Amino acid sequence: MVAMGMPAGTPFTLSCILLPCLIVYFLPRTSAIGAILLTGYMGGAIVAHWRVGEAFAHCIAVILLLWTGLCLRDTAIWQSVNPFRTR
Repeated sequence: MVAMGMPAGTPFTLSCILLPCLIVYFLPRTSAIGAILLTGYMGGAIVAHWRVGEAFAHCIAVILLLWTGLCLRDTAIWQSVNPFRTR
């Protein structure tokens, strides 16, 4: 993290932000909100990697896996985002 120009205490701060997002994601009633929060969190990771010229494809893969898992777990979400659904 220091090599990316961030202060030394950044990993602890990021962990304190990530933990509640994960808890919200893993609770079935609030999993959609958790997915939105984690997408924003990973968006910040993408910007941090992009800013210093590092690869960020793994961050995009995590977002895709996150939403794929959510859509497989909750079919109502899949039906709302599926562009090929029949009416």
